[in-house]
Order: sequence, then C-alpha cells, then structure tokens
Amino acid sequence: MLSRVAENIYWLARYIERVEDTARLVSVNANLLLDLPRGIAPGWKPLIDISGANELFEEHYKDYGERQVVRFLLGDRRHCGSIISALTAARENCRTIRDIVPREAWEQLNGLFLFASEHLQQGSTKSGRHRYLREMIASVQGLNGLLDGTMLHDQGYEFLRLGRYLERADMTSRIADVRSATLLPEADELRPFDTIQWVSVLKSLTAYQMYRRSEQIRVQRGPVLRFIFHSDSFPRAVRYCMETVRAGLERLPRNESALRTLGRLARSLDAAHLESLSHTELHDFVDELQAGIAQLHQEIATTWFLPLPEPPAAEAD
Repeated sequence: MLSRVAENIYWLARYIERVEDTARLVSVNANLLLDLPRGIAPGWKPLIDISGANELFEEHYKDYGERQVVRFLLGDRRHCGSIISALTAARENCRTIRDIVPREAWEQLNGLFLFASEHLQQGSTKSGRHRYLREMIASVQGLNGLLDGTMLHDQGYEFLRLGRYLERADMTSRIADVRSATLLPEADELRPFDTIQWVSVLKSLTAYQMYRRSEQIRVQRGPVLRFIFHSDSFPRAVRYCMETVRAGLERLPRNESALRTLGRLARSLDAAHLESLSHTELHDFVDELQAGIAQLHQEIATTWFLPLPEPPAAEAD
C-alpha cells in the first residue's frame, strides 16, 4: 500500500474518533454540572485540560466559562481538536482516498460535515446543544459501522483500526487523569457527589452500563480505574485498544519495531496497580502511558508513512 494512502486512512480514523470523543465530553460535562451543587462543581476548565490546549485557549479567551469552552471545543478552527476542525481534516483525508473507502462512507462524512457547519451556531447554545451533539455521536458511530461493514479488510483497514484505537486509548487515559485530579476531596458529606463524578467518567466513555454488568459493584474509584484501563472486553478500555492495535500491526509488513514499542507499553500497563495509586501517582502513570502512545504513533509514522519534507536550506549571502 502507498505510504500516502496508509497515512490518510490512519488520520481519517483518528479525526473521526476525535469528533465523537469531544462531543461526548461536552455532553456529559453539561449533565454533570446539573447534578452537582454549584459550589463544588468542577466547571468547564477540565475539558480544556483533557484536550491539552490550555495555552491556545488562553491566547484567545479571557476565562474558562461555559460559552467560551463550548465554542472552543465545537467550532474554533484554530484548535485542531475542535469538532469542526476534526471533521474538516477527516473530510480532506477521505477526499484524497475516495477510491479506497466506500462511496457511502464519503457521502455520510460529507453530510456530517455540512450538518456540523450549518448548525454550529445553534449547537453552541444551551437549547440546541443536546441535539447537535447527539447527531455528532450517532453519525460517527454510523460511519464507523459503515466502514467496518463495507470496507475491504485489507492493509488499509488495518491502518484504519490503528488510528481509531490509538486515538481512543489516548482519550481514555486523558479523561481518567484529568477527572481524577478534579474529583472532590475525601469527605463523608461529599461522598455521594464523588460517586456522581465517577459515574460521569464512565459516561464520558459510554462505559457506565458495561461497568455495572462487568464489575457488579457500586461505582467507586478503584474498580472504575481497573475497568477503563485493564478490561480486555470493553472496546474503550486502554488494554482492549492496545490488543486491537497489536492485532492490526501483526498483519502488516515490517512491523518488528512497532510491536516492540507496543510490547513495552503493554507491560507497563499490565504492571500498574491502579487501585492503590494516589492522584499524583496516577498522573505520573498516565503521563508515561501517553508518552508510550506517542512513541508508538511515531514508530508507525516512521515505518509506513512518508517522511516530512526537509525545510529549505537558508540561502547564503
């Protein structure tokens, strides 16, 4: 497969996954703030923390208010993680490989982009946000199902899975890290609200129902962390994502270096006793995990994608 085609498929999948993850984060956070008393609610800043775009946000907005954060995450084209930016990038990647992906997938992605653009202003309001985000989530899930069900399961499909599950693992780890840091202090009178916040962590990953079915205990920190990091049967858990990436890498040529990097990442994940980690230790663990994911992405790019062009040399005087 051509390096250019492989790279476009990979980034198409990452951007599509980013759209759904961002839409779900905004939707769940709005519901969380309705469930918590105003004085102890975490507000909207944690969403920017999860995106890692605090510096860019603070360049253009004065405070972390609801209106500003929602505008930034939904429609700010300066932020590559906003819904409209991710859809624009996904559409451009898909446009260049229209002979690889099913025509129906291109049409659905194009329709989703047009809907997101035309209804952005309404979707940024409190009254229109729920419908807008629900449409984003449902459309992305439909698009992923269409790709899985109609695309040839050849090397191109493996790059689609690599992009999707690396993006998903990265977002799961970010949500766990930031949400854990912004949880309420340990106090008996705040314990019911602490449970609400851990429920919001699960709902951000569409994991609440599957957690209850799998763990069969009440929602609490240790089991939640174990489920979203170590479950091998929940599709948004980090371990599940890594195993899916491994399966994809094993079907590709010249995979030795990427598999070694993934092996180190998997061993670090398996060795972590998440229930006993403090907030600081969890943050350090997630930092190490995300560095490993970034290194794995770099190995994939180095092995299969075209190298970035060298900058032009400075002319001599």
